Amino acid sequence: MQILGNNGQAELPLLSFQVITDTHIRSDPEHPYNRGLDRALKDIAENSPDSRGIMHAGDVADHGFPGEYEEFRRIWNENKEVLPELFLTMGNHDVGLGEWQSRLSRFLNATEMSGAYHDHWIDGYHFVFLGTEEGLELYCSLSDAQLQWLDAKLGEGDSSGKPTFVFLHQPLLNTVSGSLEAQKWSGVTQDAELKAILSKHRSRAILFTGHTHWELEAAHHYFDGGESLPPMFNCASVAYLWTDEDEGKEGSQGYYVEVYADRVVVRGRDFQRGQWIEAARVELAYPRD
Repeated sequence: MQILGNNGQAELPLLSFQVITDTHIRSDPEHPYNRGLDRALKDIAENSPDSRGIMHAGDVADHGFPGEYEEFRRIWNENKEVLPELFLTMGNHDVGLGEWQSRLSRFLNATEMSGAYHDHWIDGYHFVFLGTEEGLELYCSLSDAQLQWLDAKLGEGDSSGKPTFVFLHQPLLNTVSGSLEAQKWSGVTQDAELKAILSKHRSRAILFTGHTHWELEAAHHYFDGGESLPPMFNCASVAYLWTDEDEGKEGSQGYYVEVYADRVVVRGRDFQRGQWIEAARVELAYPRD
């Protein structure tokens, strides 16, 4: 879909990237989840040839087994020649069970990320990835050092007015789909501490999370931040989806993000059907008040 500028001409984004999550790769090459990742990558190659990155918000593998990571590498290697760089954080399925250091090392070796948390600058825009530092079954745990690091990273480039994109597997309580208290799929041990830091930088930060699998047609796929927090997006799942009726369903979804000089456009994508999800299109003005 073309976006027209003030002069009526088609306006190209300054930066475009995609956000996927919860791929849950299995060791079986023919498993539907594996085919789902392959399909999503081919969708991105076809529809965003100028993309500058694919951001993965965790649960790369279904159990964190070596054979699953081998399959992940196979699928990525078969598609990467026509794709931008891939950046990832870990989910509870990747590192939540077993000996922590072993699970973390296996994830880092498979994904070639530098650590549990890391950041990157792409075309003048800042991308920050958070990650658990304990092997918890469902939740993530962020150390004081990581939280202080995040605070400092979000402060970089304050005068630019440009958004900073933040990625974490688990959502914060009572924000996006699946994180409402009754739904029981929030998952940050330091929920209050992380919210306090994000609140300081609410005019620039945008948070993308996974974990819940809630479909992008759900009521709270997007949280506007209210009066104290930055915008937050639930990124659904590439493997399978969940509904507001608390039921699983077949499906594969994610986001395409386009950054312009004065706004960010986030567009939901149904990878299985090859269609845009109009109900999941959000436009955010920047710089924000």
